[in-house]
Amino acid sequence: MRTYPQPKVDDIDLSRVLFALSDPTRLAIVLELRQAGELVVGEQLSGAVPKSTLSHHNRILRESGLTSTRPDGTRCYVSLRERDMEQRFPGMLEMLLAYSTVAHGPR
Repeated sequence: MRTYPQPKVDDIDLSRVLFALSDPTRLAIVLELRQAGELVVGEQLSGAVPKSTLSHHNRILRESGLTSTRPDGTRCYVSLRERDMEQRFPGMLEMLLAYSTVAHGPR
């Protein structure tokens, strides 16, 4: 079975998290994951972004520590690591996502 590396909670780096959230597409993915809980890679953002582009953005989100990817047969499911982010940087993700929703409206 394929595995997808992600940092341990103590290894999550703030600069990588902020870089991952600085891209509008990745931010939209994170906001969507927050609402949905878990999504199939490639079906995010209602198919508005090519699958190869989604794979790239999902890799950056996973490697930053923001998301976790779980393989299941031929599909991969992505979820937001909210508890881990809260443990590492208390209140940060909540504040950033709340600001993003207010500034840009819900996506």
